[in-house]
Amino acid sequence: MILSYIPGCGSAARPSPSAVNDPDQAADYIPRSVSGIFLPEGYKRSALPASAFGYYLQNLKLKKDKTVYLFNGAKKPNQQAQYAVLDMSVGARDLQQCADALMRLRAEYLFSEKQFGQIRFPAGDGTLISYNDWLKGWRYKLSGNKLIRVPGKPVPCTRESLLKYLETVFTYCGTSTLPASLYKKPIMEMQPGDVLLKPGAPGHAVIVMRMAENENGEKIYLLAQSYMPAQDIHLLKNPAGSRSTPWYVLGNDQHIQTPEWTFYTDQLYGWK
Repeated sequence: MILSYIPGCGSAARPSPSAVNDPDQAADYIPRSVSGIFLPEGYKRSALPASAFGYYLQNLKLKKDKTVYLFNGAKKPNQQAQYAVLDMSVGARDLQQCADALMRLRAEYLFSEKQFGQIRFPAGDGTLISYNDWLKGWRYKLSGNKLIRVPGKPVPCTRESLLKYLETVFTYCGTSTLPASLYKKPIMEMQPGDVLLKPGAPGHAVIVMRMAENENGEKIYLLAQSYMPAQDIHLLKNPAGSRSTPWYVLGNDQHIQTPEWTFYTDQLYGWK
């Protein structure tokens, strides 16, 4: 397998799923965190332990405005896809695209839980890019078509070293390598933190940020993405809604239409 920088995203569009709307919700309202996004009437958010990935995601802070910026500071041409924007850096290079954003969120969660040994992502040739090894001084570079480890200087376990490590992950990992970190699961078993993924190049990936349920057992969920070029991670609107709504209804509909991509119900994955 030839290793190189792996772009992850493309474009696609098909039919829309159903959406839940709240006519009393102000269109310009911006909550402080994902957990503050309004719940439609009759729904209650799913209870999660404080150590869960989904708990981490739903408590992430949101920016005060809904503008999505690219890595170079320019505004994304399409400003109609997002409902809100995560208050999280995108970096100064065109690296943190769709699958990269999901790996960033997963790594940040594991870092917050001090599960440093779990921060590892396989490259295209199967080489495991490990944060623990990075801390010990190991670095990764191409030798022919193979990614190899080379000795370097050990670094402290800080967010700065995590972000530097992730630049290497983003360079050699993407939608085509992400399945090695995931397992497929039925759509009706969706949980916060799960991933909708179309592997390949082009391909795309989004993450389930939060879920809620009503007394009839019907579930709804929020999705977030980055895209190409690298850009702010943002929560998506549901284009099926009659007005601005971020909520998607969980069901067996074949298509899951997001503003910039169509997923299918057999494309749900959980983290290993």
